[in-house]
Amino acid sequence: MKSLVVIGVLLVVVGLLAFVVPIPHRQDHGIKIGEARISVQTETDQKLPPAVGMVLVACGVIALVVGMRKK
Repeated sequence: MKSLVVIGVLLVVVGLLAFVVPIPHRQDHGIKIGEARISVQTETDQKLPPAVGMVLVACGVIALVVGMRKK
């Protein structure tokens, strides 16, 4: 299998997963006074914007077409 076809398949799979799988994001909020420290950690799950998924899928399809066309 040609490397461009493999890259195309990976881009399509990652692009489709971008629509479904959320990415965890952690933030630490804290204040330090002398030796004492008070902190709060928040965790949120955010999905990538749909435009990112569409671009990845489109690039993957283009890579597949170009990789299959070359002989």
